[in-house]
Amino acid sequence: MQRSLVGSEMCIRDSFKTVRIPVSYLDMIGDGPDYKIDTDWLDRVQEVVDYVVDNDMFAIVNMHGDGYYTVDHSWLLCAEDDDKQTEIKDKYGKVWTQIADRFKDYDQHLIFESMNEEFNNDYGKPDANAYENINAYNQIFVDTVRKAGGNNNSRYLLIPGWNTDINFTTGDCDTYTMEAKFVIPNDSRIMVSVHYYTPWEFCVDEGKDTFYKWGDSVKKFVKPRQSETLVNRQFDKLYNAFIKNGYGVVIGEYGSNDRTSKDKSNTIYRAYFAEYVNYAAHQRNIVTVCWDNGYNGNHGFGLFDRTECTVTQPEIIKSIIIGAKAT
Repeated sequence: MQRSLVGSEMCIRDSFKTVRIPVSYLDMIGDGPDYKIDTDWLDRVQEVVDYVVDNDMFAIVNMHGDGYYTVDHSWLLCAEDDDKQTEIKDKYGKVWTQIADRFKDYDQHLIFESMNEEFNNDYGKPDANAYENINAYNQIFVDTVRKAGGNNNSRYLLIPGWNTDINFTTGDCDTYTMEAKFVIPNDSRIMVSVHYYTPWEFCVDEGKDTFYKWGDSVKKFVKPRQSETLVNRQFDKLYNAFIKNGYGVVIGEYGSNDRTSKDKSNTIYRAYFAEYVNYAAHQRNIVTVCWDNGYNGNHGFGLFDRTECTVTQPEIIKSIIIGAKAT
């Protein structure tokens, strides 16, 4: 695990500086009122964090699947009734208290991320009450970590808006009318988390409207007007809303799954997508973290084979490095 994450080639190790570690707690949390995290589970989280920081890399640890309506035993559900929110918020604070205490002596190579893709499972306009609960979770997270002592007093904290969506986080929603907005806690060391899987039909979707190519200059088998021009427009929103105002931005996930079984040229376009996303992001001082779900082959996002400790997508890795270093 350790060597597959950091890469065996020095060029990879020197270029990839951050590993985002998605952690779901779910049934690993005991009953209230203590909500104690299973010790072996938290030990394992710490073990993986150590893989990263021991290699002088940055580790982002989050609470990943506990707010998914599609996952059994998820509990961080922002659309639950108000009487349920009291219990949810109490549990959320106590869980983050334990995580922050476990890692309080770690230096700034460790970053905490409050949650992942939190929303009410409706991809339409954000619900005002649910968004207010997301804002409340982020405030509880910041307050809890800061109170935990040690290096948590100055640790950088990463928070998302509605479903880590750029439009719903920046408030620039075109035809949408926002009934609730993203609220940043009053804290000097906050970064904002968003994801970039646009166009969905190229990056993720496996439906009948799937596209295998990417680029404004491509005329066929591509989602029109959703390539380089859209990247620039969306990243400008992030720069103007947050970076200009002193908040860092992390694209905690981006990528496109492997469809070479359908179109042999797909790798070329996946690599160019990764290159341009990194180029545009780093021009605006935005940090990028590629989504690698550990799965290689058809529909996979994997860049490494974690069993064999080998690179499986050298073209994409090379493009990430080129894009991040381009001027």
